Amino acid sequence: MTFETFSQSQTENLACDLAKTAKHGDIFCLIGNLGAGKTAFARGFARGLGIADDITSPTFSIINEYQSGFMPLYHFDVYRIKSISEMEDTGYEEYFYGNGVCLIEWADLIEEIIPSQAVFVNICANIQKGADYREIQVEKISKGKV
Repeated sequence: MTFETFSQSQTENLACDLAKTAKHGDIFCLIGNLGAGKTAFARGFARGLGIADDITSPTFSIINEYQSGFMPLYHFDVYRIKSISEMEDTGYEEYFYGNGVCLIEWADLIEEIIPSQAVFVNICANIQKGADYREIQVEKISKGKV
């Protein structure tokens, strides 16, 4: 499915609505260039899970855990991960196969370990359509992964 948003608040609202459909064990993979809106999407997603905490990208910590919502949210930013063995050091399997929801920024960098049931969210800006315009594609892709 493809959506268009024209403001950061619309992007957050779309993510909020998507989060309301999430189930324990779901994994959402955010793909997009720097500044595309992945963290704005994460803020809205967290709100949809009932999380009122300040949501920031875990660029340096790799993962932020939020336990205050309807279910736990595990927010990854794997931009700085250089190898799958580095990812293994995070204990990612406990999160991927746990009882919460995972939201992974830059998931394309670790695609080979993403489980097959993951939902991919591609966020693309198009400055010709406006500074805050985003095309957001949401799709479940099964490629025989883990």
